[in-house]
Amino acid sequence: MIKFENVTKSFGKRTILDNVSYEIKKGEIFCIVGPSGTGKSVSLKLMIRLLAPTSGRVWIDGSCINEADNAELLALRSKFGYLFQSAALLAWMTVYDNVALPLREKTKLSEKEIDERVRDALEKVELLHAIDAYPSDLSGGMQKRAGLARAIVTEPQFILYDEPTAGLDPVASTVIEDYILRLREETKATSIVVTHQMSTITRCSDKVIMLYDGNIVFRGTPQD
Repeated sequence: MIKFENVTKSFGKRTILDNVSYEIKKGEIFCIVGPSGTGKSVSLKLMIRLLAPTSGRVWIDGSCINEADNAELLALRSKFGYLFQSAALLAWMTVYDNVALPLREKTKLSEKEIDERVRDALEKVELLHAIDAYPSDLSGGMQKRAGLARAIVTEPQFILYDEPTAGLDPVASTVIEDYILRLREETKATSIVVTHQMSTITRCSDKVIMLYDGNIVFRGTPQD
């Protein structure tokens, strides 16, 4: 479970989130929507303490991440996979090495175990055929799928999707939405999706909140 408890985040005199509270239950696909600049991506960064709240608390499975010491912070972050808006692949690495990177940096797995994990993750997103390709060889949709493979290769409990369909055509967007749904079923991970895409909201989400002017102005289901 993820819980925001009276969270405020300000940058100088500008308040992005103003005393915001909500809960994300285990196994949900939870969408955060709203205009640009209203704190959607900031919310994801608060969940893994890339940013710290100005006030309030962010709880991850009963632990307050913004009060965690270094060892606890590393343990909490290890529960997350993150799909960045731009996919954020390293241009000088192959797809294989991009996906293997978090395992090599953060685990003590052998290269054989890493190889098995990488191939399994790429198979899940149907990108095994591009294992030796470089990011520049891939379409935008394929880059997102490679980024998604990297996000799930550590077998996270939570997957953060920051604008997963941004810059993609309608067909590629539908493919990414299909993976969001499929990975929830296959991995049982909780998914938090920041999006402007109405089809993602209506097809994928169990719960939705809308942020506007630092506040939650709607919370409910896609049907609501």
